[in-house]
Amino acid sequence: MTDWHRIGLVTDIPRRGARCVDSPFGRIAVFRTAEDRIFATEDRCPHKGGPLSQGIVHDSSVTCPLHNAVISLQSGAMRGPDEGRVRVFATRVDPLTEVIELSLDEETAGIREAAE
Repeated sequence: MTDWHRIGLVTDIPRRGARCVDSPFGRIAVFRTAEDRIFATEDRCPHKGGPLSQGIVHDSSVTCPLHNAVISLQSGAMRGPDEGRVRVFATRVDPLTEVIELSLDEETAGIREAAE
């Protein structure tokens, strides 16, 4: 069974921006795309350790603010010539209240990643 944790509202995060939450796994960046899709990854670029929450969100990717590596918010994989991956976390949004919930369950994150 998956445990879901309320972390805020969609409107708490600016479009094409991010907010952070602390977890037992470290700092998690929660992103909102221009299309209001919500994604969550660890807040650390695998290449240079840059804070992804301070990066530029475009489509379903984020660009690291330290060295411009592009990372998929869906899979956590780096795109282009860089290699590496960030951990992704499952999110869900209540369509009526716009409450965002986050799962720290590794199985749920893996299922979401495989589905996208």
